[in-house]
Amino acid sequence: MPDRDNQLKQIKEEVINCQKCPLCRTRNLPVIGQGNHQARIVLIGEAPGASEDKSGRPFCGQAGRILDELLETAGLKREEVYICNILKCRPPQNRDPQKEEIVACTPYLEKQLKIIQPKMIGSLGNYATTYLLEKYDLSDKIAGISKIHGQSFEAETDFGLVKIIPLYHPAVAVYNERMKETLKNDFKVLQKFK
Repeated sequence: MPDRDNQLKQIKEEVINCQKCPLCRTRNLPVIGQGNHQARIVLIGEAPGASEDKSGRPFCGQAGRILDELLETAGLKREEVYICNILKCRPPQNRDPQKEEIVACTPYLEKQLKIIQPKMIGSLGNYATTYLLEKYDLSDKIAGISKIHGQSFEAETDFGLVKIIPLYHPAVAVYNERMKETLKNDFKVLQKFK
C-alpha cells in the first residue's frame, strides 16, 4: 500500500478512536472521507447527515445524488475527487457545527489535505468556506455563500498554492430545484483542475 494510503488509513484509525468532543457519543459511524488519494480536487462539506452517519460514506443521501450529477456536469466522476467534511461526526438532528467541534475536528482535515495535496479545494456551503478562508489568511474575503459562490481565491499552504472555490452545498438544490442550474454553472469551474 503506497505511503499516502497508509497515512490516510492512520487518520481513519485516529478518527474512529477520537473522543475530543461529545459527537463521538452520538454518532453511529464517523465519516472520514472518500475518493482518490491522488486527487487534484478535494470537496469539503460541513458535517455528515443521517444517511452518512449510517453508512460512514460522505454525501450518500439526496445531496450526494445531486453532487454526483454536478460532478458529471464538470466531466468528473466521484472516484476522481476526494470528498470529506470539516466535521467527521454527525451533529444531533443535523444542527450546525459548533465552534469547539470545528476546533477539535479540523486537525484531521488539515492532515488529509497535507497528504492529498490538491490543486483545488471546493468548499461546499458557508461553514466549510468560512473555515478555509480563515485558515488560509483570507478572512477579508468571507461573505455569505450567495455572494462569493463560484469565485476563486488563491491560498498559500504547506503543500504549495491552492485555489479555494466556494460553492453552494448540493443540499440547496434538494430544497430549491431552481438552484440546480446555478450549481451546475459553478461546478463547471472544476473542469480546469481535472
